Amino acid sequence: MSDIEIAQQAQMRPIISLAAERYGIAAEHLDPYGHYKAKLSLEYVNSLADKPDGKLILVTAISPTPAGEGKTTTTVGLGDALNRLEKKAIMCLREPSLGPCFGVKGGAAGGGYAQVVPMEDINLHFTGDFHAIGVAHNLLSALIDNHINHGNALDIDPRRIQWKRVVDMNDRALRNIVVGMGGAANGYLREDGYDIVVASEVMAILCLATSRSDLKARLGRIVIGYKSDKVTPVYARDLNAQGAMAALLKDAIKPNLVQTLENNIAIIHGGPFANIAHGCNTVTATKTALKLADYVVTEAGFGADLGAEKFIDIKCRMAGLTPSAVVLVATVRALKFHGGVAKDALNQENLTALEQGFANLERHYHNITQHYGLPCVVSINHFTFDTDAEIALLQQKCQQIGATSVVAKHWAEGGAGALSLAEEVLKVVDAREPNFTFVYDENLSLWQKIEAIATKLYGAQSISANAKIKAQLAAWDVDYGKFPICIAKTQMSFSTNPAAKGAPSGHNVEISEVRLANGAGFIVAIAGDMMTMPGLPKIPAAERIDIDDSGKISGLF
Repeated sequence: MSDIEIAQQAQMRPIISLAAERYGIAAEHLDPYGHYKAKLSLEYVNSLADKPDGKLILVTAISPTPAGEGKTTTTVGLGDALNRLEKKAIMCLREPSLGPCFGVKGGAAGGGYAQVVPMEDINLHFTGDFHAIGVAHNLLSALIDNHINHGNALDIDPRRIQWKRVVDMNDRALRNIVVGMGGAANGYLREDGYDIVVASEVMAILCLATSRSDLKARLGRIVIGYKSDKVTPVYARDLNAQGAMAALLKDAIKPNLVQTLENNIAIIHGGPFANIAHGCNTVTATKTALKLADYVVTEAGFGADLGAEKFIDIKCRMAGLTPSAVVLVATVRALKFHGGVAKDALNQENLTALEQGFANLERHYHNITQHYGLPCVVSINHFTFDTDAEIALLQQKCQQIGATSVVAKHWAEGGAGALSLAEEVLKVVDAREPNFTFVYDENLSLWQKIEAIATKLYGAQSISANAKIKAQLAAWDVDYGKFPICIAKTQMSFSTNPAAKGAPSGHNVEISEVRLANGAGFIVAIAGDMMTMPGLPKIPAAERIDIDDSGKISGLF
């Protein structure tokens, strides 16, 4: 059966009674959205402040490939397995964006028998969080143009506006647009553009905010552009925008509760991409789960060079979180792809390619254990075409670098297929405290921070940028020098070339653009040819998604 067919046969339990039974959460603290999803009140979240924290387990992966790795699936399978071992465990995931759902992925709620449900709702609109973020973002866009149209008392330079518009869809035609056409009655003529909602600073702010007051303060700190002197920033608070924006986000800031196929609680909240944003679910969701459960399994987007790095250097740094262990997800198929095998030949045994592609896993493992200072378990996400010889070789290669590896079959068997993985993770988590460290010191210059990420994690020899970008970073060092860096880079490679597989070394990382995310509290450095508004593929997933007269949806993967 397809993922959606498995999900549609799930025996879901009403979320209100499930939350009460498993975690003692009274119905009054939940705002139900139908029977199987609900928002948790911030008042209840705040009431947990004095409870001890559980252990935080991060699930990341090797560099993604078209063959798939199964990071979300592993997160769900591991959480279900921990609960089967009678451990109190909660999973924390990101919300899927409609962009990749209708683009390539066709859904992002796990897979096989390791899924979160209701699958269709989670992938399509869910509780409206992304809609609220998009409207809050675009309200600020409208207020900027309106202010200039009515006299521009703030002296905003229309050529220096940094705030684009957003939509939660892959639409390359909107990357660069012109607004204000049709005469003076429609405003003023200027160039503009769209990003996807998950790249919005409002998304990052929601994911990092710790309260409504913190949310509003961060929204007010957004730099929307500069005055005509080209150096004086204009903030969202100068337009009195933060109150209305926060009001639009009044429900979006509350964590969402759903369940797995095995009726275990999962919190899905926030959804920035890790290739163009910081790739982690909300601080509120993670901290809430840590108060409710003994073990919290969370995932960070794409490979460990992106999602895990930003999870550690941005989220953990800002929120004071300390992960206890990392699970590095890999598949035989993906490693063969990194070894040079074409996608349509991945089901054929190829030990030579597997050995060559292992370099990708080895570097990620080295980064996690050496540069993050965290213990790591390699989860081999099993596919039916994997041969015994390939599995044996992969485990032998893991052993040679000192890595514990476990074959996990949660896609086919649910939590039962990840019991061995859960047992190994528990050994690591309960055995010792991690020697946790950041990849760079916050006192380094912004340029040095970018250089540290590129040379330590990406295997780069150097970084480069034009004089204008270097001057901008040097100027920001004065007021924003302690900010962490959020690199927007292709997820497909350690380099900025998506076709460079395995573990390329000695390359140069060119920074093509830098952006100040003052409300979120980090600097975005765009490396190489990276788009913050993706496009649809030649045959988008949307073409196979359908609904029948009974309301049953098909085509979501």
